[in-house]
Amino acid sequence: MLEDKTGQAVPQVTFRTRQGEQWIDVSTDDIFKGKTVAVFSLPGAFTPTCSSTHLPRYNELASALAENGVDEIVCVSVNDTFVMNAWLSDQEAENIRVLPDGNGEFTDGMGMLVDKQDLGFGKRSWRYSMLVKDGIIDKMFIEPNKPGDPFEVSDADTMLAYINPAAAKPSAITLFTKLGCPFCVRAKQMLNDKNMRFEEVMLGRGVSSTTLKAVSGRSTVPQVFIDGRHIGGSEELAEYLA
Repeated sequence: MLEDKTGQAVPQVTFRTRQGEQWIDVSTDDIFKGKTVAVFSLPGAFTPTCSSTHLPRYNELASALAENGVDEIVCVSVNDTFVMNAWLSDQEAENIRVLPDGNGEFTDGMGMLVDKQDLGFGKRSWRYSMLVKDGIIDKMFIEPNKPGDPFEVSDADTMLAYINPAAAKPSAITLFTKLGCPFCVRAKQMLNDKNMRFEEVMLGRGVSSTTLKAVSGRSTVPQVFIDGRHIGGSEELAEYLA
């Protein structure tokens, strides 16, 4: 039975992390003491839902969570530090701190260590999230105990809604650019000046002008999309932001 530990202290463990060429021991107090921390735990780095949705969305909503009192976002998985570091680098999730629970001590202390031998995983974490304030669990979101890998309540949007139902979420912005394009530089600067995070898709890096024309109807750059709406080039972006 997966136990909701809301109101209890998080387990006291030491995480063995690798930072550069150094082994650094990180304690529970180092992570949680005196801070408000959003934690999400998942079955494994590089696995499908974890990589496509769970971690990326927490990274996307990091600014909104910070504006609503969250000091840090932490991802825990029963993986070693080398795997976790490689995954974080691959995901380019600069707003997330990954904690390797290689021996499963923290996960076991949370009562979330489950058997996934049928997948060749051994013992792994059940998927859940929690808000921790000064080492005390304020709220847990535990995925329902049913077959497979349910992903219904431990997501970043649910966490943000719990903290502040009226919280504003950042826009989803994609900017198509090309190397050496001064108008692209201008568009990026305008977005940066407004502190609007964006994903840059550069032509020539697996993306052709044919692809750009298919999605935007234009072959010139930059082309900006905000929340699924095609804004246009740098002049249209300037008008939109004004």
